[in-house]
Amino acid sequence: MKKGKILIVEDDKKIAEVLKEYLEEEHFDVVILNTGDTVVSNVQISPPDLILLDIRLPDKDGMTVCREIRSFSDVPIIFVTAKVDDIDRLLGLEIGADDYICKPFVTKEVVARVKAVIRRTHPKQAENKLVVESLVMDVKAHKVTVEGSRIDLTPIEYNLLRIMMSNPDQVFTRADLISKTQGYDADCYERTIDNHIKNLRKKISLLSPDQEIIHTVFGVGYKIGSL
Repeated sequence: MKKGKILIVEDDKKIAEVLKEYLEEEHFDVVILNTGDTVVSNVQISPPDLILLDIRLPDKDGMTVCREIRSFSDVPIIFVTAKVDDIDRLLGLEIGADDYICKPFVTKEVVARVKAVIRRTHPKQAENKLVVESLVMDVKAHKVTVEGSRIDLTPIEYNLLRIMMSNPDQVFTRADLISKTQGYDADCYERTIDNHIKNLRKKISLLSPDQEIIHTVFGVGYKIGSL
């Protein structure tokens, strides 16, 4: 039985192949990319369960790739770095990585870290299907339906909805939603969150006009579920 899909982004092909071999022995599906410029499109088209991301890539560095991914996805990311100095930068910037590994590494330790992060971030591999009233999100298929009809969402709209549907009845401030979808706090983006919520409501109401699923909690933020 497969345990999930791992995306390895590593320009050293020998290292990538060794990691792939060990992870496949543990029943993971593994995809390798050797450059950073195709990572975002790959993640959008076929979301992995975890990314092993080298920092020092020849075209687009790993931290830039991580920031771009965090604009639409909360997929777990483990940084791989050859320089100890990078660790201070990673911890200081807090750009959204879940763990880091230093080269040279013991391959079995990498596999153990991968398993640990997946256990922590996907406690039951649960929530493959999230349901709130007539709204259903199939996380595995990356599909959202209302009253049985599919709605098309932008990556940020999808991620906002997933965050709220994973925590029904929890009130999220705009800052919470900015941090979880974009990986950083910025007051100037609060209006952007309002626009995304407005668009989500519009798309849902087209198929379910009599049902209000996303609620505004005045002076605080937004919640999904019951009033």
